Amino acid sequence: MSKIFLYDTTLRDGAQREGISFTVGDKLQIVKLLDEFGIDYIEGGWPGSNPKDMEFFHRVRELPLKHARVVAFGSTRHAHIKAESDANVRALLEARTPVITVVGKSWDFHVHHALNTTLEENLAMISDTVSFLKSKKREVIFDAEHFFDGYKANPGHALATVRAAADSGADTVVLCDTNGGTLPGEIHSIIREVKSLVEIPLGIHAHNDTGMAVANSIVALQSGATHVQGTINGYGERSGNADLCVIIPNLQLKLKLEVLQPGQLKQLTRVSKVVAEFANMIPQDSQPYVGRNAFAHKGGIHVDAMAKHVRTYEHANPEAIGNKRRVLISELAGKSSILLKVKENRSQLLKDYPEAKEVLQVLKEMEHQGYQFEGAEGSFELLIWKTLKAYQPLFDLEGFRVIVDKQRREEDFYVEATVKLRVGGRLVHTAAEGNGPVNAMDMALRKALEEFYPELKEIKLVDYKVRVLDGKDGTAAKVRVLIISRNGNKRWGTVGVSENIIEASWIALVDSIEYGLLCHDAPSIRHLKNALKELAWVEENVIKSSP
Repeated sequence: MSKIFLYDTTLRDGAQREGISFTVGDKLQIVKLLDEFGIDYIEGGWPGSNPKDMEFFHRVRELPLKHARVVAFGSTRHAHIKAESDANVRALLEARTPVITVVGKSWDFHVHHALNTTLEENLAMISDTVSFLKSKKREVIFDAEHFFDGYKANPGHALATVRAAADSGADTVVLCDTNGGTLPGEIHSIIREVKSLVEIPLGIHAHNDTGMAVANSIVALQSGATHVQGTINGYGERSGNADLCVIIPNLQLKLKLEVLQPGQLKQLTRVSKVVAEFANMIPQDSQPYVGRNAFAHKGGIHVDAMAKHVRTYEHANPEAIGNKRRVLISELAGKSSILLKVKENRSQLLKDYPEAKEVLQVLKEMEHQGYQFEGAEGSFELLIWKTLKAYQPLFDLEGFRVIVDKQRREEDFYVEATVKLRVGGRLVHTAAEGNGPVNAMDMALRKALEEFYPELKEIKLVDYKVRVLDGKDGTAAKVRVLIISRNGNKRWGTVGVSENIIEASWIALVDSIEYGLLCHDAPSIRHLKNALKELAWVEENVIKSSP
C-alpha cells in the first residue's frame, strides 16, 4: 500500500460540533500539538467566513512547524463569475497557506437545489477555481462533497466532477460521504471503480451518521485511497466525523502501515485528552484505544486470564498508544482482580496470602451495601491496607456537626461545620463556614489537620458526585458519593455510601485526604508509610497459579 497521508480537520469540521468553540489561541496550540504528533495536513478553518479564522491564518505563519502543512478551506467560485473575482477564493489566497482545500458539489441534487445552477456550470466552477489556485503555486485538494450520494444518483456527473478537478491540476481528490449514510461495501465498490477511471490520488472524508465513519475510512484506504480526513476524538457536526484516534492506530497496529514516525503513536492518548480539554469536552471513557476504559478489565474470569497473559483479553498493547491497563474492582471480581489491582500500585500479594481472600470478601460485602470502587481507587487502596493491618489512621473522629440555616426567603443559606478530632493524642476542635455542607466540612477538616499535615494544602477537591442507589425509597434512599481529588498531576477517587448524604460525603472526604497524604511521601507521615512497606509483597512473576 502507498504512503497514507493524514489530514486533520478538527479546527474546522470538528468545531462544528455543538458546544465547541475554539479561540485563536486554542487553535494555535492544537496545531503545535498535531504537528509534533506527526499529522501531515492540518486544516485551520475557512478564511472567508469570519475574522477569527483570518487572525488564525495570520498568526499560524509564525509557528515553526516541523512536519505538518497548514490548510485553508473554502468553496469553489460562485456561479457565473471569474474565480479571481470571487471574494471567498481571494480570501483563500490571502491566508497564505501552502495548501488549499476547495469543496465543490458532486451530487446533481445539490447542484440543482442548493446552487440553483446547471451541471455544466458546476463543472466550470470546479475547473476554474482549481486551475486559478494552481496558477498561484498552491497544493490544491478538491473535496467532492456528497460524492457517494451523487455517484449513486448520477454516476456520470459525479465522475465528471472528479475529472474536472483532476484535469485542472488538483493534487488530490477527496471523496466525501457528507451525510454519513454510505455502508462499507458501497465505499469499496465505488472507490475501486473511480480509481479505475481516473489517475489521481484519492482521499476519503467520512461522517459518522450511521456509525460507519471509521470503517468506511479504513475500507476506502484498503480500496486504493491514499489520503484520509478526520478529527481528533471524532468531533464534528451531528454524529461527528471519522475519529483519527481510532483510524491511526488501526492503520499502524492492524494494517502495519507506518503512518507516524517511531515513537509518535505513544502520544495518541495525550493528544486525545489535550484536544478534549481545549474543546471543553468530557473525554469519552469508552472511546476505542484512548478511552479510560479501553483497556479496563472487570469480570473475574477475564482478569484471571489476564493475570496469566495479557493477550487473552487485549487486542493491542495499551502502552503502544500511550494508554494503560486498568483492573476494575466490583462484585464481579475474583481474587485475581484483587491481586492485579494491587499490582497496578507497585505491590503484590502471593495468591495463597490469607488476607487476599479476606479483601475479596470485604469488597463484595461493601459492593452489596452500594459501594463501587471502579472510580474510587483511593478508597480501594485504603481497604487493602486496612484489611492487611498495614494502616494507621491519621486522626480519630470524636464528632462533627453541620448546621444549615436560612431565616428568610431572600437570604442566602448559612452553612457551618464543626469537627472534633484527636490527632496524635491532641484534641482539636475547629469550625468553618462554607457555601454548602461538603465545602464547610472540607474547610473545617483542613483547618484542624493542616497544623499536623501541612502537605494537605496541596490536595484539592476537583469533583463531587452524588448518585441515588434505589429511587423507590425517595428522599430516604441510600446515596453514593464520589469525590475526585488532585495533587499536581495525580488524580484519585474516593467513595462513601449511606442513607445520609452528609455521612456518605464525610466518608469519601476523609478517604480522599488520608489517601492523598499516604501516597505523596509526606514527611509528616513517613513513619506510617514505613508500616506499609513491611507487608509481604513479592516480585511480579509470583502470580502464576489459579485463584
